[in-house]
Amino acid sequence: MAVMMTRRAATVAGRWLNEAVSFLVFCLLDIVDSLLCLVYKVADYVFEAEWKPCYCLSAKEPITETRGKILLSHNNGVSKILTLSPLQELSGRRSKIELEDISETLYTRPSLLSDLSVTELNKQFVKVSPSDSECSHHHYEKTLTKNKRRKMITKSSLTVNFTVVEMLREKIRPQNLSHDVSRWSDCDCGFCTSWASTSDKDHSLFVKTQIPKGIPAKEDVLFIHGFISSSAFWTETVFPSLSATSSAYRLFAVDLLGFGKSPKPADSLYTLREHVEMIEKSVLHKHNVKSFHIVAHSLGCILALDLAARHGDLIKSLTLLAPPYYPVPVGEKKPRQYVMKKVAPRKVWPPIALGASMAAWYEHISRTICLLICKHHRLWQFLAKLLTRNNRTVNFLIEGFMCHTHNAAWHTLHNIICGTGSKLDTYLDVVRDKLKCNVTIFHGEKDELIPIECSYNVKQRIPRARVKVIEKKDHITMVVGRQDEFARELQEIWKTSSF
Repeated sequence: MAVMMTRRAATVAGRWLNEAVSFLVFCLLDIVDSLLCLVYKVADYVFEAEWKPCYCLSAKEPITETRGKILLSHNNGVSKILTLSPLQELSGRRSKIELEDISETLYTRPSLLSDLSVTELNKQFVKVSPSDSECSHHHYEKTLTKNKRRKMITKSSLTVNFTVVEMLREKIRPQNLSHDVSRWSDCDCGFCTSWASTSDKDHSLFVKTQIPKGIPAKEDVLFIHGFISSSAFWTETVFPSLSATSSAYRLFAVDLLGFGKSPKPADSLYTLREHVEMIEKSVLHKHNVKSFHIVAHSLGCILALDLAARHGDLIKSLTLLAPPYYPVPVGEKKPRQYVMKKVAPRKVWPPIALGASMAAWYEHISRTICLLICKHHRLWQFLAKLLTRNNRTVNFLIEGFMCHTHNAAWHTLHNIICGTGSKLDTYLDVVRDKLKCNVTIFHGEKDELIPIECSYNVKQRIPRARVKVIEKKDHITMVVGRQDEFARELQEIWKTSSF
């Protein structure tokens, strides 16, 4: 009894110590990030001869999204409309940059002090006065009752930093992606910029394909890697194991937009829409894929669920590894902020929580980390080869971890992992109600990055899903190190899911 009370007291004391140290550390990081903002403003001007906008908080006039456009309110009461319907080179066709695809966590990340204080009263609804250029919209407004109009304005009101407008102005201009590929703080080696010199003018994703030898392929499988990783996560592990068993499957592993050998455009917002459309273009359309299985890891699970919702009749099976699903409580007014606090709780322990928090909450600190790690990845890879005697597994993991840009990682983290918010509920409901495919979930017992509860949350939403916990394995080793066993598990799933 005394031992239990001692352990309980030690646990409580450790928790309070973690809270206290975390508070001090993240208050300091708030200050450091603000100082780095000024440093990068000067550095960008020196190296690129222009000021680069960031997502730091600003006292400028806010804007609000209304009916597919962005309205910017000026002090003189005149509103200016910015239309978001550009010709985007990435998708190869006309599409809209929807403001709803852009997570407010990009530009609304309160400091720890302000987050703890009771100053949430500064929520402001933007009052938009119509201008002469809004005649059609004004006419539409007249047809609504006062109550409906009030509801519509309340629903569409969204406080946005002024610098976001400047960034979106850059995004909406059609540009040739072969120019202005990387910023001074990004790596410009041949590996990271190979996509810009390719003859493929459409700039498709890098796709590693494995086709059966001597026998016709009977089914297709799409593999999607996780955050700050690459297709090598699959091609260096599962692909050889499947080939060794004379697999009759045509396998596709993609490098997601901004990662690995895929395009890393400096003007992309890396939204869920962009990522999924690039997968459709680079795999489904290009290789004439009619029906397929999906295997996705971590971040890739979100893209897999979106694809399943889009192509329900074509999905044969859905295999999710450590899906980052954090159910948003009913009535939560800021679902994306809620998810970000779950993903990055601003704690110094465990260390992986500290890393996630620095990556999610601090734009300029995370850029500094990318400057030190990603820009000099060749040096770190060389040192790793020396220390590990050219260990193949370590090499491809480091390569996947380091070969990306800060712009890609920052926007992908916020616009997909945090930005999906309550959207995942919709995708999961579609899989549950409209799809008949088998859903299998794998999760490492010792996964400290994505808690195992996330997988059980998915099962609660999709009762027919089967959850398999891999004992003594974590976020990576649930595949790496047991690839032969995992390949056999996949083949069993595909065999029982064929139609």
